[in-house]
Amino acid sequence: MKTDVLGVQYDNLTMAEALARGRELLTGDKAAYVVTPNAEMAYEALHDEEFCRVLNEADLVLPDGAGVVLGAKILKTPLKQKVAGIEFAQNMLPVYEELGSRLYLLGSKPGVAEQAAEKLLQEHSKLCICGTADGYFRDEDEVVRKINEANADALYVCLGAPKQEYFMYRHREELNVRLMAGLGGTLDGIAGTVKRAPRWMIRLQLEWLYRLIKEPRRFGRMLRLPKFVFAALKKRMKGE
Repeated sequence: MKTDVLGVQYDNLTMAEALARGRELLTGDKAAYVVTPNAEMAYEALHDEEFCRVLNEADLVLPDGAGVVLGAKILKTPLKQKVAGIEFAQNMLPVYEELGSRLYLLGSKPGVAEQAAEKLLQEHSKLCICGTADGYFRDEDEVVRKINEANADALYVCLGAPKQEYFMYRHREELNVRLMAGLGGTLDGIAGTVKRAPRWMIRLQLEWLYRLIKEPRRFGRMLRLPKFVFAALKKRMKGE
C-alpha cells in the first residue's frame, strides 16, 4: 500500500514487512531497485519532477527519517514507522545468507567498501560478498560490467542522492542483479568511518541532530528538513 507524502509514494510498511518485500524482490526475475528517501531527498523531489519520478518508479520506497514520518502525520496520512536504510541493509544480510545470495558493495571513498565488507563478514560468516568498488568513478558502463562479472544478486549503491537513484534507474535493464538499494552513507556507518547516533538519540528521533553536531557543514542541507515539515503544514492548512 502506497502513501503519498508531498508527492513521494512511500510503501507504508513496518521493517518486518519491508524485509519480506525485499526477499520477494531478491527472488524475482528482474533488477528491482529500492530507494530510501529522507526529508532532505523528499524536499528535493518536491522541486525536481524528474527526481520525484525516479523515486516513485522504484520497486520499494522506504521512509528513511523522522522528518518523513512527521510530515506524513501532519498530512493525516500516517506511516507505520521509519524504516532506516542502514537498518534495512543490515537486516537483509541473514536473508542473503539463507538464500546463498551474492552481495556487491559500491560507493564511498576508496577503501571504505572493503572495510565494510570485513566488518560484515566478521558478523555474518556465511555471507558472500562478491565484490567491492568505491564511488569515485567516471565510466558507469565499466562499473556495471564489473558488477555483472561478479555475478552479484544484490547490490548496495552508496553514492549519495540523487546520484545513486539515477544510477540504479539508468542501469536497471543492464544489471543482472535482482535487488539493489540506494543507501547513502551506509557503507561508512558499517565500516565505522562515520558513527551513527547513540541508540537513545535514534529512539527519540534525534539522529539528524547528532549528524549536524558531528558534521556542521551539513547545516545547509539540514535546512531542508524544517522546510519539508513546513511544506507539509502549508499543504494541510490549504486542505489540499
